[in-house]
Amino acid sequence: MPHRHATRLLEAAGCIILGKERELRLALTCLVARGHLLIEDIPGVGKTTLAHVLARLVGLQFQRIQFTSDFLPADILGVSVFDRDTGAFRFHPGPIFAQLILADEINRATPKTQSALLEAMEERQVTADGETHVLPEPFFVIATQNPSHQIGTFPLPESQLDRFLMRIRLGYPDRSAERALLMGEDRRQLLERQEQVIRPRDLLDLQRAARDVTVAERLIDYVQTLLASTRQDAELAVGLSPRAGLALLAAARAWALIDRRDHVLPEDVQAVFPHVAGHRLHLTTDGRAAGSDVLTRLIRSVPVV
Repeated sequence: MPHRHATRLLEAAGCIILGKERELRLALTCLVARGHLLIEDIPGVGKTTLAHVLARLVGLQFQRIQFTSDFLPADILGVSVFDRDTGAFRFHPGPIFAQLILADEINRATPKTQSALLEAMEERQVTADGETHVLPEPFFVIATQNPSHQIGTFPLPESQLDRFLMRIRLGYPDRSAERALLMGEDRRQLLERQEQVIRPRDLLDLQRAARDVTVAERLIDYVQTLLASTRQDAELAVGLSPRAGLALLAAARAWALIDRRDHVLPEDVQAVFPHVAGHRLHLTTDGRAAGSDVLTRLIRSVPVV
C-alpha cells in the first residue's frame, strides 16, 4: 500500500529531526499533495536539514539556492549562451532544474528575482527566449523565509505566497529533544549515513494515491462554508480564493492518506487549515498575516458536518 511509504519516511526522518513529528508530517503532506512548502523561522532550528532529509530519503536530485539581494533571475533559471560552433544560442539550465529545490532565505532577494520562481512553481516549466523547458518530475520547492522584521528582507507578494501550498514553523525543540540533540551525534554526519528508504517513483505513487482519496459532498459543503467564513470576517482584508480551497482539499487528501484512510474527514481539513490558510489571510488593521488565534476562531465558527 502507498501509505507504507509515508510511514517509512516519517520514521526515518524522525531519527534525524528530533521532536518534530507533526511538522515532519505536515512537510510530507505538502510533498504528497504536490505542493510547495514555505518555512518561516529563525536560523538554527533545522529548516535546511529538513530539506536535506527529504531529498536523501526519497533519492531526489537536490539543489540549494542561497538567495541574496544581488541575485538575478538568470542565476536561478539559467541563461542562453552563444555557441560559436553551431552559430546559435544554447540554453544552460540553472539550479532550478532539480527535483527538490531549497530556496534558502527567499525573502532576501528582490521582488524581480522572487518572481522568477512563479512560472516554475505553478507550471513546472521555465520559459527562456521563447522556448519552454520542462522541469523534472517530481518537482518540489522548500523555501525558507526570515522573519519580516529582520534587516535586508523583501516581503513576498501575495502572488508568490499563493504558490506555496503550506507554510509551517519548526520552532524550538522541547527539552528532551534538545537534550538528545546536544548529547547525540552531529545531524550532518547522521544524514550522510542515512540510506534512501523509498524511490522517486514510490513518491509519485503516493501522489497519485492522494488524488484518489474520496471527498464526500458533505465534506465539500464544510469546506465551502469554511471558505465563506474567511470572506465574511471583518478582521480579514480578503478571504480565501477558490484556488486556496483546492489547495485545502489537496492537503486534506494527503493528510488522510498518510493516516491510512481512503476518505477525508473534517478533522483532516482542520489539521491542515492553519498551514494552508495562514499565509494567505491578512488582517484588515495592519496587513499582517492572520495569527493562530484568528485561524482557530475560524475553525471553531464553522460547525462540523
